[in-house]
Amino acid sequence: ASVSLIYEHDLLVRAATRGNGIAGDEITNNIRQLRSIPLSAKFSKYGIDKIEIRGEVLMTKETFKKYNEQLAQQNLAPLANPRNAASGTLRLKDPSMVRKRNLEVVLYNISFMVLKKNAEKKLSAATETHDGSLEMLHYLGFKTPATSQKVFNSINEVTEYCNTFEQKRDTLPYEIDGMVIKVNSVELQQRMGFTTHHPRWAIAYKFAAKQGTSKLIKVDFQVGRTGSITPVAKIEPVSIAGATITSISLFNEDVVNEKDVRIGDTVLVERAGDVIPYIVKPLVDVRTGKEQKIKFPVNCPVCNDPLVRPEGEAVSRCVNINCKAQVVERIIHFVSKDAMDIRSFGEANVRKFYDLELLKDVPGIYNLDYNALSKLEGFGSRSIDNLNSAIEKSKTQPLHRLIFGLGIRYVGETTAKTLAKTVSALRDLENYSLEDLRNLDDVGEKVAGSIYYFFRNKDNMAILSKLEEIGLNFKGDKKVPVEGKLSGQNFLFTGTLPTLKRNDAEQMVEQNGGNIVSGVSSKLNYLVVGEDAGSKLAKAQKLKTINILDEDGFLQLLS
Repeated sequence: ASVSLIYEHDLLVRAATRGNGIAGDEITNNIRQLRSIPLSAKFSKYGIDKIEIRGEVLMTKETFKKYNEQLAQQNLAPLANPRNAASGTLRLKDPSMVRKRNLEVVLYNISFMVLKKNAEKKLSAATETHDGSLEMLHYLGFKTPATSQKVFNSINEVTEYCNTFEQKRDTLPYEIDGMVIKVNSVELQQRMGFTTHHPRWAIAYKFAAKQGTSKLIKVDFQVGRTGSITPVAKIEPVSIAGATITSISLFNEDVVNEKDVRIGDTVLVERAGDVIPYIVKPLVDVRTGKEQKIKFPVNCPVCNDPLVRPEGEAVSRCVNINCKAQVVERIIHFVSKDAMDIRSFGEANVRKFYDLELLKDVPGIYNLDYNALSKLEGFGSRSIDNLNSAIEKSKTQPLHRLIFGLGIRYVGETTAKTLAKTVSALRDLENYSLEDLRNLDDVGEKVAGSIYYFFRNKDNMAILSKLEEIGLNFKGDKKVPVEGKLSGQNFLFTGTLPTLKRNDAEQMVEQNGGNIVSGVSSKLNYLVVGEDAGSKLAKAQKLKTINILDEDGFLQLLS
């Protein structure tokens, strides 16, 4: 589990999980129980006043084994795998329980620091290279990947080292699925920057996935929140890379037919990235003739309505919007961490409340009968207060979370943010044409069509009306247009400008009525190019409709 540690004036003041990348859980008290974390470290010796360090909390294979043996002696269920055990431990409310699990922390990156005023430059090695920063942490008493970390000058050396290291992965005290190759120069890291979800200066080198064999017992058909029918293989338990696997998605009918997987087959199982299990192939040579072909349903396994397979798609769907499975899955998605983030309202509670007819649809979340809940086992006054508090808090979530939570097909978190920035209020999207939607960043033909028809469906609009009456935040992030010399013009900056910082230049564009876009496309009017411009310049030159400027040319536009 990824964690961030913050030290101020040489003392550990905060620890947090990564969460959704913006907000996580505070776990300071639990982190203080781990022996591998110094509660104080002499950062002041290097002139550092405040620093954020990132790393991974892990449970070793030996610790995991011993802890499960203790659970077995107490007739308690064993933990599933070290990954979940480490992550779950960080969220325990009793710090003494955290101490008993003997977690370790390995630190791998300094993400932020503030130097003392007039501090001497004692930091050159620690600030100029990634390797140097980890050496400093190691010297101050932190656990780093010191024994496995190497610096190379050629990619051939990197490849050779990764291949050699892969051969001894099983001798490590913990599970790994690969190595990370990073640019060592911190200045180059800063120039390369980040995409929306990863640094450009680091890349994972994944080892070959571990495999095992098992027997396919049966296939269940699950109905997703958009009505999609997914075949799920139930197999005899098999342990791979520290996890016991019993269920595997078979994706769709085409995949099943292509692999010719049958019930009763002995199958080769693999964990992609040592995380997601899938069936590589059936072992045809050991078939006995008793294996049975998998029959796909023609009616929904939940509501029995006829299934539809749209032309050009690989998945059959139940189009009954009132299908119980879809309603439940939509509610589960709505309350999830990346959507409305309603804590204490996990999948198990959604299914229980629905089965007891205490919850029928998404708006019903905000009208729960707490008196009826209080009569259920495990729902004392404190649990109910926590649930009620989380539900009320969700009403103030930003609009992009609500849009994502609505479960519009093809609309992920990034597209939800784009839509939220486009409108003053959610209901504005009812008036957007297909062409209006297609003109938005990151919105293509399929996505535009899905959004368009969602906001023209009476059932969907009825749900939105209820949510608006309940008091959820429908306010968008649309900026009031600024009139100026650059009004209506789209800009993008690439490379390092001679005198202007990127943020300052972008602010100058917006202050003069222009827009900043995320990539090169036919919608871009001006590409402002600095030193070491990369692929964006080459792409813009091919389009031939984009004005390419240097910093002087950009400043002349504003003069």
